[in-house]
Amino acid sequence: MDTIIKAENLCFEYKNEESGEVTKVLKNVSAEVKRGEFLAILGHNGSGKSTLAKHINAVLTPNSGKMYVNGLDTSDEGKLFDIRKTAGMVFQNPDNQMVANIVEDDVAFAPENLGVPREEIRRRVDSALAAVNMSAFAKHAPHMLSGGQKQRVAIAGVLAMEPEVIILDEPTAMLDPGGRQEIIDTVRHLNRERGITVVLITHYMDEAAQADRIIVMNDGEIAMEGTPSEIFPQVEKLRSLGLDTPQATELAYELNRDGFNINTEVLSVDKCAEEILRLWSVR
Repeated sequence: MDTIIKAENLCFEYKNEESGEVTKVLKNVSAEVKRGEFLAILGHNGSGKSTLAKHINAVLTPNSGKMYVNGLDTSDEGKLFDIRKTAGMVFQNPDNQMVANIVEDDVAFAPENLGVPREEIRRRVDSALAAVNMSAFAKHAPHMLSGGQKQRVAIAGVLAMEPEVIILDEPTAMLDPGGRQEIIDTVRHLNRERGITVVLITHYMDEAAQADRIIVMNDGEIAMEGTPSEIFPQVEKLRSLGLDTPQATELAYELNRDGFNINTEVLSVDKCAEEILRLWSVR
């Protein structure tokens, strides 16, 4: 797979206009995302994970260093249109992305602004709503939908631009467990079935466990990087960074520490149950 997102020595800082105090949020961050990959970015509040995500969509641009999206330099204002067509962003609160009174009109908003022909807009809206399993709600009012349904409509609105990359900045933070599962199922479908590159910012470890690869941010730097089965068994290191692990991994870790020979790389409840049954069967 070729690289679709590349950060090179990326630095970003905020300056307090009143005090003049400078806060460094990203410190020489270098990372790559492969085309078709599902990447999760973790980190405690203030670690720089959301700031990094906003650089991919050129919501923010670096003070120094570079961010490239499909070879395009995000600091080049002349390329902004192409960058945002390539990499669409879904934010935490879907209400902030709703602009119309009817679901299908909301999904059509972005391609209309891109100057897409009417017939093509119709095709894109239908396709996007089908992709997130919301076709039956095309004529509904967005404010009548559940939180999970609203977020799926927000994702459909991004999909209608036909991006190669979708960045999701804590899209499940305001949802109940059922709504969270709806969104993660949708994201996995878009990645696995449509080949869309996904960058997911989350503080839910069970969501990150479903990614191909994980980057852990801490104090504006990359502290850890690897597959879920490489990252999550490092329970003590994650704790030192203020992070948890998936519940199944945590249980396996505690059992192993108590002398049970159990695989600590388990990430799901089902796999953990299999390991416990294996232990029981050999006793």
